[in-house]
Amino acid sequence: MTAAIELTGLSKRFGHKVAVNNVTFSVEQGQCYGLIGPNGAGKTTTFSMMCGFLFPTAGSVRVLGVDPAAPGALKGKVGVLPQDAVLPMTWPVGALLTYLARLSDLKDPEGEARRVLDKVALPETWGVLAGALSHGMAKRVAMAQALMGSPPVIFLDEPTAGLDPKIAAAVRGLIRELKGQHTVVVSSHNLQELEELCDGTAILDKGTLVTAASMTEITGQSAEFRVQLARGSAPLEELKALPGVQHVAVEASGQVLLVRYVGAPEEVISAVVGRLITRGVLILGVTRGQRLEEKVLQLT
Repeated sequence: MTAAIELTGLSKRFGHKVAVNNVTFSVEQGQCYGLIGPNGAGKTTTFSMMCGFLFPTAGSVRVLGVDPAAPGALKGKVGVLPQDAVLPMTWPVGALLTYLARLSDLKDPEGEARRVLDKVALPETWGVLAGALSHGMAKRVAMAQALMGSPPVIFLDEPTAGLDPKIAAAVRGLIRELKGQHTVVVSSHNLQELEELCDGTAILDKGTLVTAASMTEITGQSAEFRVQLARGSAPLEELKALPGVQHVAVEASGQVLLVRYVGAPEEVISAVVGRLITRGVLILGVTRGQRLEEKVLQLT
């Protein structure tokens, strides 16, 4: 696959403070890629350099083969949703998006503005002043702006922060639709969301890269698996006695069985599932590896 985004030895200093230190990773075309880390990890600074908002102190960024810092280099190629995007309060939404589409030299500015509003399920806001929008609506209008012109690369910083669960689910559905057709980089503190959406991720801590890999590699490296229970009680003592099983516990929800093991995973998983079935326990599914949140907590 071809890399859409490449960071090589990327560093950024603000005076004596090193915000990003020698970060290197790449994002393949069509991937949804997560940018993860605690507060102060350097996520926003890295995100801003990829978008061309900040210039690196050292190293390089290439987005679709060009330097984001070069004037006009990313015009028509990149859409951006900043975390704290603020809309002009006195502009009607439709007029604002149409104006932004004209600035981007799109062929049918009004048509494109209506298309992206439909995409974020807000066509009814066309004549509404931006200042009258709720937080969730304003966030989606800002996301609509990032989608104008169907750019090949889209950067989304905290796209579901502050949204109610129903709207957040709709935004995640939209991001799934974008995958494959666009390269999408998502920076978020919602690790469950990133685990669900992303093909790969870079984990930052204190300005340095802890790891960058596929989501499967990051979450599947540990010797554990979970069994989602539909009905019945797991015989914990019997399961603990099975060969290879080191630890068994029911998680807080009461519907998920966590098993840590040594040895061949297929043998241990088959033995545990077989014992559950013989005891009349109904199973919805089995997932292998750590959850992303646990992995991030270990690494940062």
